[in-house]
Amino acid sequence: MKKVTINDVARLAGVSIKSVSRVVNREANVRAEMRAKVEAVIDQLGYKPNPAARSLAAGRSLNIAILFDNPSPNYTMKVQEGAYAACREANYQLILEHIETSAATVNEMLDAMFAHRRVDGVVVTPPATDCEAVLDALERHHLPYVRIAPQARADRSPAILSNDSQAMGEVVQFLWGLGHRSFGFVGGPPTHGASAWRREGFLAALAERGVEPADVMMADGDFTFASGIGAGLRLLRRKDGPTAIFAANDDMAAGVFAAAAQLSIRIPEMLSVVGFDDSWIAKSVWPELTTVRQPIVEMAYEAVVMLAHREHRTGPARVHKCTFIVRGSTGPTHQ
Repeated sequence: MKKVTINDVARLAGVSIKSVSRVVNREANVRAEMRAKVEAVIDQLGYKPNPAARSLAAGRSLNIAILFDNPSPNYTMKVQEGAYAACREANYQLILEHIETSAATVNEMLDAMFAHRRVDGVVVTPPATDCEAVLDALERHHLPYVRIAPQARADRSPAILSNDSQAMGEVVQFLWGLGHRSFGFVGGPPTHGASAWRREGFLAALAERGVEPADVMMADGDFTFASGIGAGLRLLRRKDGPTAIFAANDDMAAGVFAAAAQLSIRIPEMLSVVGFDDSWIAKSVWPELTTVRQPIVEMAYEAVVMLAHREHRTGPARVHKCTFIVRGSTGPTHQ
């Protein structure tokens, strides 16, 4: 069977080869009627653009990279899901790169990475999103980048955020309505902006109800299940332990479940637990976890779209809304 070429598409659509190329490469300045006509012919003929030819014609590599250094597998998978969907729609290839932002050799690693791999843009995820060495390397190699959830210098680059701090107001309002007045908080690593936003939002919402920050029982974690167990045990072994615990992500909240089980503390009869992210683990524990859904997939999708369409000019950060989801891990206090 003869291979369908760009010439065949142009001939049947009655347009120039350049017009077909502009449609295939998702260029912005194409009339809607033209795009629809060409795409219909592409579908009819089953035309598959040659990636090398597309790259050459577009003057781009048609590769977009994501930089990861995150201990939560759920977060990483959701970023990949959103980024892959956007890359597929724009006919880009997705490249995943893991970096250790705390390593002394991070500069050398990044220079080697970008010296041997052509990319048209980079999505930077926490905590790399706030790593000066990472940002300096991207700018040194003249690479466009979009940051997800940066805590510092949001005006340094295009950025996409979620309203974590505001979402905490809904969490506190809900727990307060259930009668809880004794609260524990399991925090994430200080290198993640989300840790600070969730902590600040939680404490601010409680302060509005007369609860001083010093009266909130705090325990540190690092966004992992194991750290949630340790933090949960520290909080629940206290004589005056909390009746409600918020953990800054679902992995740590699941760890609090394990800690409660060790101490024969029933959820939600004796303890209410709330997490953040709405990850797969939220429905894997029993009772299912009350949590805040962070739109990670949507944020990653938009970051790639901005890079693929070259809409990565610095401006106000784009903010996505979180959603509070009530499940079985929360109930009225009996104290």
